[in-house]
Amino acid sequence: MSRVFSFHGGIHPPENKKQSTRAPIAKAPLPKQLVLPMQQHIGAAADPLVKVGDRVLKGQLIAEPIGRISASIHAPTSGTVVDIADYPVPHASGLSGECIVIEPDGEERWIEHQGLGDYRALKRADLIEHIRASGIAGMGGAGFPTDVKLHLSEDHIINTLIINAAECEPYITADDMLLREHANEVVGGIEVIAHLLRPSHVLIGIEDNKPNAIHALEAALKHCDLNIDLVVVPTKYPSGGERQLIKLLTNIEVPSGRIPADIGIVCQNVGTARAIYRAVHFGEPLISRIVTVTGDAVRHPRNLETLLGTPFSTLLEACDLRPDALSRLVMGGPMMGVTVDNDRIPVIKTTNCLIAATAQEMPPSPPARECIRCGMCEQACPAELLPQQLYWFSRGREFEKARHHNLFDCIECGACAYVCPSNIPLVQYYRFAKSEIRTEEREQRKADHARQRFEARQARLEREAAEKEARRKARAAEAARAQSQKAAATGNADSGAAQASGAPDIKQLKTAAAVARTKLKKAQKAYDEALAGNADNLKALEQALEEARQKAEQAEKALAGGVPPQSQGAQADTLKQLKTAAAVARTKLKKAQDALKNAEDKGLPGVDKLRQTVEALEQKAGEAEQALRDAEQKPAAAALNAAPESTASRPDSKALKQQVSIMRTKLKKAESALDSCEDATERSRLEAEVAELRTRFDAASTAFEQAEQALIDAAAKAGVDLKQLRIDAAMARATVTKTERALQKAEDDSERARLEQELSAARTRADALNQTLSQYE
Repeated sequence: MSRVFSFHGGIHPPENKKQSTRAPIAKAPLPKQLVLPMQQHIGAAADPLVKVGDRVLKGQLIAEPIGRISASIHAPTSGTVVDIADYPVPHASGLSGECIVIEPDGEERWIEHQGLGDYRALKRADLIEHIRASGIAGMGGAGFPTDVKLHLSEDHIINTLIINAAECEPYITADDMLLREHANEVVGGIEVIAHLLRPSHVLIGIEDNKPNAIHALEAALKHCDLNIDLVVVPTKYPSGGERQLIKLLTNIEVPSGRIPADIGIVCQNVGTARAIYRAVHFGEPLISRIVTVTGDAVRHPRNLETLLGTPFSTLLEACDLRPDALSRLVMGGPMMGVTVDNDRIPVIKTTNCLIAATAQEMPPSPPARECIRCGMCEQACPAELLPQQLYWFSRGREFEKARHHNLFDCIECGACAYVCPSNIPLVQYYRFAKSEIRTEEREQRKADHARQRFEARQARLEREAAEKEARRKARAAEAARAQSQKAAATGNADSGAAQASGAPDIKQLKTAAAVARTKLKKAQKAYDEALAGNADNLKALEQALEEARQKAEQAEKALAGGVPPQSQGAQADTLKQLKTAAAVARTKLKKAQDALKNAEDKGLPGVDKLRQTVEALEQKAGEAEQALRDAEQKPAAAALNAAPESTASRPDSKALKQQVSIMRTKLKKAESALDSCEDATERSRLEAEVAELRTRFDAASTAFEQAEQALIDAAAKAGVDLKQLRIDAAMARATVTKTERALQKAEDDSERARLEQELSAARTRADALNQTLSQYE
């Protein structure tokens, strides 16, 4: 025999158990609808597998567990799913939850099911998974999924298995009647649990106020091979609490914040043991349980084998409820139960009792008075806490202090409130404080999770930016290296060619010419400003301007002498210089004419000198225009006199096209000036200029068309369509440009490799087409 110890505190309220034990367990009537909440256990709610309109069979899986701590839901009977929505659920908050509603067909048709046979031959993991698939959760308390407890032996050394048959709370007799009528099944479930946990010691704790259940267990244990000790403990509330029963049977206290498995102990309820037996030996999932229906408001209190999802109203009707006498409906026991106002709430896996109490049986609580600090609550507390301090902390919202005083070790048994002479609802304060602390922790976890996600995102963005910058720098370094190598090769080639030919340094000549032109512009600007203001140093500025012009001409001649005369680029540069000179001459003439007119109108001195300057500038402007005209006519004449068949004398089609464009622009400007001119003298001059420009434009257009046709004919003789060749070459160049841009934007290495191959092929094709085109242009 095992020794019985004791725990601190405890109370002895009226038992009121005999009323419901006079009749054997009966089967509850089949209701019109079964309402099955998805949350019948601790942990995550199950996820529905059926939809409205589906036909289901008894024992069929209708909701699967989500996550490690969750439990399956099965159809308690055959029928049709008529709704999946929120319905009132058995919870202290009175809120609704997601439920599957089944309308029974009355046929009670089972799915195919059978037991496991010799379960000892199975792997432990397979056997535990079968229990998990059967949806079994703790049936004596909070509904903790049983398979999780059976896994504890993997990371804990389990020395003792305790089977809780105490059922200490008043009114409740579900376990008592279960042991009286199904003790053999309970012992069979204990054997399965012991096989999985392999404890060295198995204890069954039961209070001494259940003699019939004790005799039934003793008879069942005679046929059991396990070494199981049946320990009868004194009747005291709450000896059925997990930590209190462990203290009673082993004299070991579970440390604060720890679980019994940490000290090598696992507790299971007798109802859970029977459910495991039915699942293993018959393949039946958890679809029903025994519920005590008692209280003075029912004429025939008794225990009913009830399908999960059965509304409370069906059980009350089965026990002949007296509606006029009903004052209070309690779900659970009088100490830890919850008062409910809706009799449509369904039975779930943890529903063990329903009390229909009269006003005399459970009168309204008297108003609470101030705490007198008597200390009776501390003497009654089975968890050895300080209920008075916890009350003050909870009332003052000092939740951190309440936590430090081990608030979460409170099992909410109600012993403190039962003995309180001030009628303070202490448990309600503790529940409020726990709820607030859990809410704060949940919000803190969400904030921490959000912060971690933000920091991870920032780190990822910074990493990607650093990688992108590194790739950009690598590409820039590679491009700079390639460019420097190309520049070095080009410089070496140019230097070698210059040394071999003894040619002058073209770069230096160009720099000198540019400097000379800049000085000339500055001198011209200073002269123009002095001329407009009729300054005294006009003679000196004119001399400086002439010197700058001479130096600029010398620099231009030196540059022209250093460039080969056959160069088309040199011809274009000479034409550009002549255009600039003509424009400058016209500008100077216009400013001088304006200055002369201003002096004549105002009668200023120096009019004769200004008139001489205007005449000189008119002569220079005429010479510049003539030089430009002669230079522009040379390419057309050369094209007209050239033989198309000769490759060496082939006309420059591009230069002629450019000349046509220039003539067109000048003609349009002159025509616009003519249209807006009102002065007769100026209009006559502009008409003559327009006629001359039109003649030059026609000549240039003719020369371009003849040269273009000559090129087309020459290419045609070689079997080449010059127009199509130009189109192909232009498209090839466009492809190269497009691929180069795509390569610059690409970041992925594989994408860059592919684009580099495409770019190489596009450049090869473009070079080939351009080379072919250059032979005919």
